[in-house]
Amino acid sequence: MKVAISATAASLEATIDPRFGRSAHLLIVDTGSGQIVGGGRNEFADAKGGAGTNVAQRVVDAGAEAVLTGSVGPKAIEVLLACKVRCYVGAKGTVREALAALERGELKETKASTAPGRGGRS
Repeated sequence: MKVAISATAASLEATIDPRFGRSAHLLIVDTGSGQIVGGGRNEFADAKGGAGTNVAQRVVDAGAEAVLTGSVGPKAIEVLLACKVRCYVGAKGTVREALAALERGELKETKASTAPGRGGRS
């Protein structure tokens, strides 16, 4: 399964970025191999608006079936759910540790926003 993960850098040892739409990096990891198969620097991190929906669309376009992040906003979760992408929040530690927590069933799946909508940076 392909999983999209918000991270502070492009590495399995990078720390989870608690922000989804404004994360520094978005990694696509194949859970079968444990390898990064896509993603990279988040070009929408500093966008004036639409960061969450644009990153959510990147996730969908990459063929990811799930997202691991700290929190997700209302517009991003709407896109993810509409495209049948499962969203797990509360991920902490490194990307590798978050993947292990997912495998152990320790992450909370959400079907609602866990972050306030911002409509752009303030």
